[in-house]
Amino acid sequence: MDIQNKTINLCNKYNIKPARSKGQNFLINKDIYDNIIEKADLNKDDTVLEIGPGLGFLTERLAKKVKKVITVELDDKLAEVLKIRLKKQNIKNVKVLNENILDLSLRRNENDCDNLIIDNKNKIASHSFAMTDCYKIVANLPYNITSVFLRKFLSTENKPKSLTLMLQKEVAERITAIPGKMSLLAVSVQFYANPKILFKVPKENFYPSPKVDSAIIKINCHCERMCGNLVNQTINEKKFFRLVKHGFSSKRKMLKKNLAGGYHISQDEVIKKIQKAGFNKKVRAQELSVNDWIKLYQTM
Repeated sequence: MDIQNKTINLCNKYNIKPARSKGQNFLINKDIYDNIIEKADLNKDDTVLEIGPGLGFLTERLAKKVKKVITVELDDKLAEVLKIRLKKQNIKNVKVLNENILDLSLRRNENDCDNLIIDNKNKIASHSFAMTDCYKIVANLPYNITSVFLRKFLSTENKPKSLTLMLQKEVAERITAIPGKMSLLAVSVQFYANPKILFKVPKENFYPSPKVDSAIIKINCHCERMCGNLVNQTINEKKFFRLVKHGFSSKRKMLKKNLAGGYHISQDEVIKKIQKAGFNKKVRAQELSVNDWIKLYQTM
């Protein structure tokens, strides 16, 4: 039986009604699942944090490739169905957490620095899982949590080594934008990592079919930031992103106007700082790369 028929049968059997509002569009193409596994660059010693496992077709494949899978599913019914399916297949290296990924945090185990503890804001007992050096994330992210999710896991002290994500194509294109088309989201990701679109996934590959196409994106975290050897160690990330947010506060305005308004200073003062960083006074926020923003930050 192909994955599409399996998906429909499971939905009927467990009375699962996929909700578009929750991004519940299940991938039904075996080749794309296999391609995701290949592109994630996994090995038998890896720990994978999977978000949004759905019915578990990717989870099954991950379990065969890595040492351990921690999968996080917000939907109660889907989480229970996934547990049932894993048990029937005798898959024992997968831990299913019925949680909201945005409520979870990762911290080092004080008694064992090679382990991470997963906490849910102290409301639920901690979950721990072993990890050698780094963990990897594989996820099918709903659009409405993409920005918050990426900032959460890219800015944390315990960063993943890489993230292989299925996103709406438009969002993937925004994340991987180049100067001229940059956005706050692009800067927020590219400050920490190198994102790349691997391949597009047309909407016909999902059940039910969504309104837009998707894309698989690979995000490799910058080694120097993961290891704490940042060349620009003097950067205060809170102040840096305050600058960037001010810069993108109004799309149609030039950078000097946005920064003058954000910092409550004169445009003449802003122009001096922009020119000191080596940019034209008429430059717009979308024209600056991450390194350009760092240069500007150092003049502010």
